[in-house]
Amino acid sequence: MTTIRGSAAAVTGAASGIGRALALELAARGCDLALADRDEAGLQAVAADIAKAGQRKVSVHRVDVSEPHQIAAFAEAAGAAHPALNIVINNAGVALLGQFDEIDQAQMEWLFNINFWGVVHGTRAFLPQLARQREAHIVNISSIFGILAPPGQSAYCAAKFAVRGFSESVRHELAVANSPVRLSVVHPGGIATNIARNSRTGVGVTDNARRAESIERFDALARTAPAAAAQRIIAGIESNEPRILIGKDARIMDLLQRFLPATYWKVMQRQMEKTAARRLARDAAAK
Repeated sequence: MTTIRGSAAAVTGAASGIGRALALELAARGCDLALADRDEAGLQAVAADIAKAGQRKVSVHRVDVSEPHQIAAFAEAAGAAHPALNIVINNAGVALLGQFDEIDQAQMEWLFNINFWGVVHGTRAFLPQLARQREAHIVNISSIFGILAPPGQSAYCAAKFAVRGFSESVRHELAVANSPVRLSVVHPGGIATNIARNSRTGVGVTDNARRAESIERFDALARTAPAAAAQRIIAGIESNEPRILIGKDARIMDLLQRFLPATYWKVMQRQMEKTAARRLARDAAAK
């Protein structure tokens, strides 16, 4: 197992969402941190919150994970600040709203450079120093949309399926080589973050109401708190779980895909519409 207390972890996308929750939870469990994000103010806020809670060593690094040289520099700086660094969590990610014919190639490459290549470059940059530790762990964040693929998510699903395939292959390579490095791939369901609100819109999407509806539907379905997601990921690290599903919704959709690999969307669509309608009505009544 990979012990959290006394470890040091590098976390990308640490200024908000799951990344922020991971930083806070890891620190609370006795882990030092190298935190990376493009949002410098957000990083400083997370570091300040950790400082209030305890005496963990925290370094902050402005990093755009779509730029390989910045990831390489982050790995070098994080290793210098934390010589015992033995956990890397490739968490940074973005979303893109639109059907395949509504997004252009530049937008698809923008998403891939962050959601897929950011994971690949992060794994490559940190792996040599992790391999020198007695025990080490890489966590790559995919999605439940790395297991099944709804319409309107062609770019996101392609990248998250790629993260899953890349991670599983590398995990097998590490095991065959008897490496001290373990690797987990994470498939969150609906997590209550701002990823939908911060998403970009395809160049062919001209209906602003559709964006608002998409955000509203996401908010209705995304009921797992980032803190709960962080706790589940950390439990997976501690027990060396190769595959970590987060949320009841993710577990159900994973089973649905197994039983109906070619026709799951019809069932999933009906259930999502019912669930969203019930929760929107409940939220409206509560107001």
